[in-house]
Amino acid sequence: MSDDSTALDEPQILKINVNVEETSTCQRKVKVSVPREEIDRYYEEAVGDLMPTALLPGFRPGRAPRKLVGSKFKSELNDQIRSKLLNDALARVNEQENLAPISEPDLDVAAVILPDDGPMTFEFSIEVRPEFEMPEWKGLAIERPMREISDADVEEAKANLLRERGRLVPAKGSPKVGDLIVANLKCTDGDNNVLSHAEEMEIVVRPKLSLADAELEGFDKLVAKLNPGQTVTAEVSISEEAAVDELRGKKATLAIELLDVKRFEMPEITSSLLTDLGDFKSADDLREAIRKQLQNQLEWHQRKQVRQQVSASLTASASWDLPPELLRRQSQRELERSILELRRSGFDDDSIRRYVNELRQSVMASTARSLKEHFILEKIAESENVSDSATDYEEEIKAIAAQSGESPRRVRASLERKGLMDVLRNQIIERKTIDLVTSQAKFKDTPFEFPKPDAEAIDHAVCGVAAGEDEIPTTPVAREDTP
Repeated sequence: MSDDSTALDEPQILKINVNVEETSTCQRKVKVSVPREEIDRYYEEAVGDLMPTALLPGFRPGRAPRKLVGSKFKSELNDQIRSKLLNDALARVNEQENLAPISEPDLDVAAVILPDDGPMTFEFSIEVRPEFEMPEWKGLAIERPMREISDADVEEAKANLLRERGRLVPAKGSPKVGDLIVANLKCTDGDNNVLSHAEEMEIVVRPKLSLADAELEGFDKLVAKLNPGQTVTAEVSISEEAAVDELRGKKATLAIELLDVKRFEMPEITSSLLTDLGDFKSADDLREAIRKQLQNQLEWHQRKQVRQQVSASLTASASWDLPPELLRRQSQRELERSILELRRSGFDDDSIRRYVNELRQSVMASTARSLKEHFILEKIAESENVSDSATDYEEEIKAIAAQSGESPRRVRASLERKGLMDVLRNQIIERKTIDLVTSQAKFKDTPFEFPKPDAEAIDHAVCGVAAGEDEIPTTPVAREDTP
């Protein structure tokens, strides 16, 4: 008796007819038909739920005839049944067809009609994870960069940090590498039309100038010819990933008008400066914090190089193409993921800006590689039961907060406000899966040198607009126990 009762209480599974058409590697066109008998079943259940509370003239609550209740509340019932059938049908499509969607279905809900006779039909397009054979991921041969953080590394990093707090003093003559110049920039096309301009930009002189959509090699040599009041021009190539389609790959002229030259004077390490840098009690505390930050950055470079090799191995056979629209939509997410990872690892604003500007130059190709890698890692994670937990999020947010000087609560609120929690989730799952892959890899250690900054990155685009411009967060040196 109890077994029969349990069986009666179990909800019935919605029966649907589904036709899935593969329109591209990641695109599916889905046609769904809900049989009439299922619509009638949902109708009877809805009327049954309504009966106890239905108020009709001449009848006490719950006493009105079933047919009369259905007729009186037909419009409300139809809307309710249509909505429930649609939601349940979409859920059944995922369960029945194993589509592994990567976006919401492109469905015009208002166009779906609940007919008086016959089946309810609707169709939609949806982006799904491509189907592929799992690559061999165990026993990969990987080179791992290794380095002991030396006192010299710490002193160099400290000098770079203190230089940011240095005093700018007027400098005579032409600018040299390391000087700060104040300049007006103007970008024009081949017909001398102005594409963009910027007034009184502060730029540190380095061998390369990195803009959001172009790079200028030999920047230091170019401005070395100038004295204040003079202008020099150079030709630059606009990135194929620039925000303005018709300017991609075109040449432009960048005019640099030098207004002023300043030189940095290193500050004296005082108790007030130590407090300002991170509430340090002594210069030794500052050096120890810098050493830990360098260790974090070394680990980021290790992860990056190891991940590049893992990605190359895993995606070697991934010859499938990805839809351009998907790549364009995901390219901003790739930039956001990169910024989160850099923040977590303690890179300063200039380093983040340089990296983001470089990434913007080839973001579509980079996104294609990252997406293929993501799909493969996601499939490995599913097969190996790799998952995220509340603790994972707490640790990630705490690490970002420790580097940014903000509280974990404010970091979480910022991520939620910008809709980046799913980016953080992907980062957690991918890192844990990479750790799983590398735990079964064969390593060969190789020497590593920290890259020297040879480019000055500025927030300006030749086209005047940077695709998906990002807020580059402040990342001061912070103590390990920063709240």
